[in-house]
Amino acid sequence: MAAMAVGLAALVAGCIGQPAFAALTIEITGGAATQIPVAIVPFAHEAGGARSVSGVIAADLARTGQFKLVDSSGVTPPPHHAAEVHYSDWASRGADALVIGHVDPSPNGALTVTFRLLDVGSQASLASLSYTINPSLLRVTAHEIADVIYQKLTGIRGAFDTRIAYVSQQGKRFQLMVADADGYGGRPIVTSLEPIISPAWSPHGNRMAYVSFEKGHPIVYVQSLNTGRRYVLAGFRGDNSAPAWSPGGHRLAVVLSKDGNSQIYIINADGTGLKRLTRSDGIDTEPKWSPDGRFIVFTSDRGGSPQIYRIPADGGAATRLTFEGNYNVSPSFRPDGRAFAFIHRSRGAFQVAVQHLASGQMQVLTHSRLDQSPSFAPNGTMILYATELGGRGVLAEVSSDGTTNEHLIAASGDIREPAWGPFPAHH
Repeated sequence: MAAMAVGLAALVAGCIGQPAFAALTIEITGGAATQIPVAIVPFAHEAGGARSVSGVIAADLARTGQFKLVDSSGVTPPPHHAAEVHYSDWASRGADALVIGHVDPSPNGALTVTFRLLDVGSQASLASLSYTINPSLLRVTAHEIADVIYQKLTGIRGAFDTRIAYVSQQGKRFQLMVADADGYGGRPIVTSLEPIISPAWSPHGNRMAYVSFEKGHPIVYVQSLNTGRRYVLAGFRGDNSAPAWSPGGHRLAVVLSKDGNSQIYIINADGTGLKRLTRSDGIDTEPKWSPDGRFIVFTSDRGGSPQIYRIPADGGAATRLTFEGNYNVSPSFRPDGRAFAFIHRSRGAFQVAVQHLASGQMQVLTHSRLDQSPSFAPNGTMILYATELGGRGVLAEVSSDGTTNEHLIAASGDIREPAWGPFPAHH
């Protein structure tokens, strides 16, 4: 039965495709019942089009489903400074908030990006910041501005200036990709003619653990995203799979079949100190740490069908968490530790669901048929997952309440195995 660990990993894995540096096309459906109306005026002196600073900010906010973008065209002259704003113009359009700004050249080829977030009703400034940057950082800066706006208007930290990882397959070529959270700027971290699965971000976002079949059987590697250097974390006899970092980044949970059935082990990040955690007659796989580091949730068929269990990270008895249906796999903790996402099978469809730990209440969030690999945004508001559309693997996001869904579609090939990275270290 060693098949279920890599079998689940492969179910959780079908592998992915897209050329380097290509953007993913985004299609959004649905939206929150109550949306905040925001007008975003194109910034003075910015480049035009969707890649403009204001365009990136608008796209970020729209993707959440929590904002209604108010048309800013036709106001002349368009305001770029607070003194130029006529609030009645924006109140009549139904805007509650207004974003204005400008991009100015600075010495040595740098750019200074300045923005202001204004409350239309109270005619007050909610935020005002200025960034002096290399022009190559315009998109990053736009994401940072969107994060500020999101936090000011919702009270929740924004996650636009984060990254995602996924696996891309085109023909026989597999690539582990890292891209901005909006799918832009994907670049390959690893390229192989054999499958790559199960990417896992370190808590500080500077390392990636993943499973590669390049040696003919699954081996867990850890790779620096800064230098590209990597090492074998787990290369034992049999299958080595499903790496998951502890919150502190000093240990990982891995799944090994070296002693028989696939079971969960704890290993130090340098590959030392291997310790077996689970002992069952079934297959134990897909471990994930709780945000406080005290527990590990995992998938096991020890009770006859794949279900999700929880075990103390230092060892002890496992407790079953899921009871609805006969197939629940791929758990992923919400960052606050109070709930977890997973894949639930119902009437032959595999869909993203969320279960609250305190109540045990489950909510199915998606309506697709072949969802895999759910991964929470670091602020807990969205879940990234893989699904199929038109026979191809695509990435998708669903809001944690299920009201907004979007697909991120590559120009060609299959993309799967998504993992949402942590908040950037520079915050």
